[in-house]
Amino acid sequence: MKRSKVERQSMLKEKIELTPFVTDEQLAKEFHVSIQTIRLDRMELAIPELRERIKHVATNQWNETVKALPLEEVIGEVIDLELDERAISIMDITPDLVFSRNKIARGHHIFAQANSLAVAVINDELALTAKSNLKFTRQVNEGERVIAKAIVKGKDNRDRTIVEVSSYVENELVFTGEFFMFHSSNEKGEN
Repeated sequence: MKRSKVERQSMLKEKIELTPFVTDEQLAKEFHVSIQTIRLDRMELAIPELRERIKHVATNQWNETVKALPLEEVIGEVIDLELDERAISIMDITPDLVFSRNKIARGHHIFAQANSLAVAVINDELALTAKSNLKFTRQVNEGERVIAKAIVKGKDNRDRTIVEVSSYVENELVFTGEFFMFHSSNEKGEN
């Protein structure tokens, strides 16, 4: 049964409020309409596009929290952060991030998302990657969304913070990395 425009827009607004990181494509499938219809509905309702919604949430929630680097230097969009505990970021694989011939994401972008998230999760003004162990488990293609999840695991025998980052595309592991983070409190004998 086809919904009226008013009913669809009301449901659309509610859906975006509940899940602000939902894409227009996902909304179009859910509401059985074209992507253009979703975009027109969003415009009429003054709901910004996904990237702007993400930036709004990230800026409002994390700008004062991230210490080790400016939020705009984190690769991907931070959507969850608890310093010295965990962090999550998302990155859409756009044409500028892939090889032109095969549309596969360049590995350094996947690494950069994970590494910058490992830096961002550290509760210190200075955090640097001292060492990392990485594994790419499958290629990532243009149009896919990478969700990176960082978890602080503890300290190594040199007092460096160990951050484990796992990156997923639709719940499939595509990258994993163990980052050994040096930070300025290491020098001061703190933490």
